[in-house]
Parts: sequence; C-alpha cells; structure tokens
Amino acid sequence: MTARAVIATELSDGRTRLETLRSDPPLTLRQTGPGLVHLVSTGAGPLGGDRLELTIDVAPGTDLEVRSVASTLVLPGSSPAGSVMLIDARVGAGASLRFSPEPTVLAAGCSHRMAVRLSLADDATLFWREEIVFGRHGERPGRCRTRFDATVAGRPLLRQELLIGDPAVDAGPAVYGDARCVGSTLIAGQRWDAARDRKQERRATIGDGWAAMPLAGPGVLASALAGDTVELRSRLERAESAAALLAIS
Repeated sequence: MTARAVIATELSDGRTRLETLRSDPPLTLRQTGPGLVHLVSTGAGPLGGDRLELTIDVAPGTDLEVRSVASTLVLPGSSPAGSVMLIDARVGAGASLRFSPEPTVLAAGCSHRMAVRLSLADDATLFWREEIVFGRHGERPGRCRTRFDATVAGRPLLRQELLIGDPAVDAGPAVYGDARCVGSTLIAGQRWDAARDRKQERRATIGDGWAAMPLAGPGVLASALAGDTVELRSRLERAESAAALLAIS
C-alpha cells in the first residue's frame, strides 16, 4: 500500500490557515484546532510493503503543530522490502513547526525504514520529537533504520542515523545497553545559535539517561534512553528543559 498526506499552511488576515489538508488511509489527518493537526491511524500498520509519505509545508509567518492520537505499531508483512515512512518538512521565514507524535513501536519481525528531511529558513523555529519503542511487552524488536537530515538556510544542522533490531549492536553498552526505548528532540532557531558568541563555550548538559547537546548551528539535540515509555518521556522532557536553559544562558 502507498499512502500520501500533505499539510500546508498559509497566512490569512494575520492568522495561520490550513491551506491544504489531504491524506490517504491509513495515514489520515484531522484538524483539531487552529494550526493544530492530529495524525489518526485508520488502518493497521504500517505493514511490510507499505510506503507512507507525509509532506509538511509551513508558510512564512505561520505556526503549525502536529501530534498523533495514538502510538504507531509497525508490523511485519509479506514483502521482504519491509515498510517505509518518509517525512519531508519545510518551514518558512518567521514560521514555526512543532512535531510531537506518540511513540513508534517496532513489533517483532518487522523491517522498517524511517527518513526525515527538514528544511528550515534562517529565522524559522522548530521542535521535533521522535520516540521509538523496542518491541511490545516481552518481545524483541523488529529491525528499523532511521535517517534524519536537517538544514537551516541550506546549511547542514544535523545528520543522524540509528539502527535498531540488530543483536550485534543493540546490546552494546555504548549503544542501547538494557534500554527498551530511545527518543530525541531537535530544537532549532536563532535563540540556539551557538555561533553568535564564539568566545563563550557551551557544553552539553548530561543527566541520568539523557543529554542536551548544543549543535554547531542554531539548535540543540535532546536525547534519552529508558526502560519504558513513561521513563523515556520524563527523561526527554528533562533534556528539553535543559535545552531551553541553553538558549537563555
């Protein structure tokens, strides 16, 4: 199955308006408030062989928030190629995007690829959270490879890849150890521009299972590992709070 969804905003009388909201099951979009859209799963999966594509275009001067109603359960299927989820987002000048769906759960036997491409204008702001759970209760996770690429005004801000479900990698103490889930949040915008004062060295803030790491460009990456989703969200929120402090320090 191939499903495509598009969200596009426009500025109308000084307010954000959803100019385009188009989707195909199981990737279904619903407007739930001004500038607020929820992803609603209207079918099982993604299943092996499915290809889901989401395009987000935040027009200059507008604000958009995207959430999801529930977690996404990635399931195995008949196709050896596995499933694919592609997200392409553009955030215009003076615009902001907040993307914070519920976690993605990798069921045993699945083979999944996730790719995110973000293009931000120089003065755009972004909050982008991703959480991944290593299988349902009592099972090993399926296999997943994620790729994250973000640019600001055409300049690279973050390139990141994760591989999950490879026994040779997962159990390594330098990778996931005994964690059952992983999360990261990219917070970007001019407030987080580490290059503005090169005399002031900004250091990463590290806690129990989490870290907030300033990037070379205008952003901070918050990351966390945990044994369950409740602990993961708590740790990730602590890392996000630390990232906010870096912006005003």
